[in-house]
Amino acid sequence: MALYERILVPTDGSEEGLRAVAHAIDLAAIHDAAVSAVYVINTASYNGLPMETAWEQVDQLLQDDASEAVGSVTALGERHGVDVDTTVVEGSPSTEILRLADRDDCDLIVMGTRGRGGIDRLLLGSVTEKVVRGARVPVLTIRVGEKPAELPGQQEPAAVTANADTNRGDPESDSERTQNTASGTTDGFPTG
Repeated sequence: MALYERILVPTDGSEEGLRAVAHAIDLAAIHDAAVSAVYVINTASYNGLPMETAWEQVDQLLQDDASEAVGSVTALGERHGVDVDTTVVEGSPSTEILRLADRDDCDLIVMGTRGRGGIDRLLLGSVTEKVVRGARVPVLTIRVGEKPAELPGQQEPAAVTANADTNRGDPESDSERTQNTASGTTDGFPTG
């Protein structure tokens, strides 16, 4: 029996978010799992629009963005031989992600996180944090955006640093690195 049969990956269509999508697709390929991709149109983000705003135009723009985002997940899945189901819903992102994970019997949720902390997280909240706290299944978070801060005395191996810097944000390169790591190699060197 495979470790994962269905993996849920929320997407926002951003280049950064494609890093999390690439990890989800890679895991699905390794475990012969399917992927459920979801784009949540955050209805709270447009609750304050004045009534005279052409709502139909705004709604159409949001729907177009959503279709493009889940379409890119489908395309990446096809290139890697992974079945991808897509869903576009409206609502609170964390609530909808948790609902869909339950509905689709997902074994894993893979999400990007920007690593906000302090006052930013307090004021803005974190969709990823809410999902981690509320999920009934494991949640794998993938750092997207800025490079994580280095810890004192921490030094990355030269081969990994060079590869990470030259391929940052490239879903195909991330995909290849994940595949190599899962098969026991990192950048041509055995792991462990």
